[in-house]
Amino acid sequence: MPLSPPVSRSLRHTRAITVEAFARDDGLWDLDASIRDVKTRDIELGSGTRPGGLPVHDLKLRVTIDRDLTIVDAEAASDAVPYPGFCEAIGPAYKKLIGLSLMNHFRLHLKDRLSGVLGCTHLTELAQVLPTAALQAFADEEFETRDGADDNSAKRPFELDRCHALRSDGPAVATYYPRWAIKAVSG
Repeated sequence: MPLSPPVSRSLRHTRAITVEAFARDDGLWDLDASIRDVKTRDIELGSGTRPGGLPVHDLKLRVTIDRDLTIVDAEAASDAVPYPGFCEAIGPAYKKLIGLSLMNHFRLHLKDRLSGVLGCTHLTELAQVLPTAALQAFADEEFETRDGADDNSAKRPFELDRCHALRSDGPAVATYYPRWAIKAVSG
């Protein structure tokens, strides 16, 4: 269902976030993420005027992960920033992501290592989308996403109990993953 029709309005700002996942020939995966902020009109920054249509931020983050969703390499690049010569200096700090698991309290560890003055607000915000992007990339590539009803050795699908629609005691699981459905406990 689409959003309701908006009232009369004018666009002032666009933030675009993209994540592309690449299976590498060496068995690892690259997640290339970017965040781009563009104003429709000229704005005054401490560093001068930024013309409308030019990005205020154009930042990139690449993490390389293994099949266990552990980060084995990371790098950041800043192609457009509000404070040239200063913002870009934080890029090497994103090597602190190496060793973190995208599936084991990643956002908490990210905050510990790169929040506030320890990182770039925008790159750290961008990193927060990596766990779900990796799961989408791995779905039916590295993780089995079908029920496995005909295979007694099949493992429980990873996506169960990760959102309200796929709760084990809900109707979607009963319909699409009947083998793994749990009857709701009445209370």
